[in-house]
Amino acid sequence: MELGSLFFVLAVIMIVGVYLYAPFTKSARRAPHSRESHEVSALKAERDRVINSLQELDFDFQLGKIPAEDYPEQRTALLQKGAQVLSKLDELAPTASSANNPEARIEKAAAAKRADSSEKTVQFNDDELESMIAARRKEHKSKSAGFCPKCGQPFLVSDKFCPSCGKALK
Repeated sequence: MELGSLFFVLAVIMIVGVYLYAPFTKSARRAPHSRESHEVSALKAERDRVINSLQELDFDFQLGKIPAEDYPEQRTALLQKGAQVLSKLDELAPTASSANNPEARIEKAAAAKRADSSEKTVQFNDDELESMIAARRKEHKSKSAGFCPKCGQPFLVSDKFCPSCGKALK
């Protein structure tokens, strides 16, 4: 074997080794950044849990499930927990709104969720509901129920016989 071919084989082996080792060096450099992003993600999830708990607490209080003497204590505890989470979140990933009071930000987020959920509910009176049900039933009767097993033509729910070939359907 010639000396040149030996150097060529060694060079190819080194290039392949560097190529295979490169992903390990990239993950080592990204580890602190991904750890920080995981922590930010966990804090955001905790913030959402606190906001949802606060919203549920308000709803339960309005329904009378929570006594009036317990409600302020529970609400204050949730607001303090949310403020702590927001403070930690601001340390890791500062935002433009981080200058505000954390408890006020939690309160604002909970109020925004309540506003979103109240917009989705629509109130109907009994007459409107009855007319919607009648329209839905009428629409259902005019829908296709399937295909005739004999000729393959579509038929309606209200049909007793196939409109094309006359085969009994039911």
